[in-house]
Amino acid sequence: MHPAQALETNGDGKLPLTRRRCGMSGSVVAKLPKPQLKGLLAASIKFHLPIAIFVSIASGIAFKFLVCEPRKQRYAEFYKNYDIDKEFERMKQAGVFQSVRPD
Repeated sequence: MHPAQALETNGDGKLPLTRRRCGMSGSVVAKLPKPQLKGLLAASIKFHLPIAIFVSIASGIAFKFLVCEPRKQRYAEFYKNYDIDKEFERMKQAGVFQSVRPD
């Protein structure tokens, strides 16, 4: 190794990325851009928060109209034709209650 290169290495004997030659073309590899280190969480929250709010509102609306409304309709239909006295007599005859004897 040339003595001038020994000063420019990064410790493992290889040249730094800005000085390293690439393949047979002999061109120098470009320097990589620096990663974003400050404000990464804030930028991520700014991007993901509106998406999360939209998805949660959409799923809430979908749940209301696909689950809750049909359930309310079924309950209304059931109680429209429900006779509580007839149901009590049926359960009394079946022996469900301990305090009321079947006829």
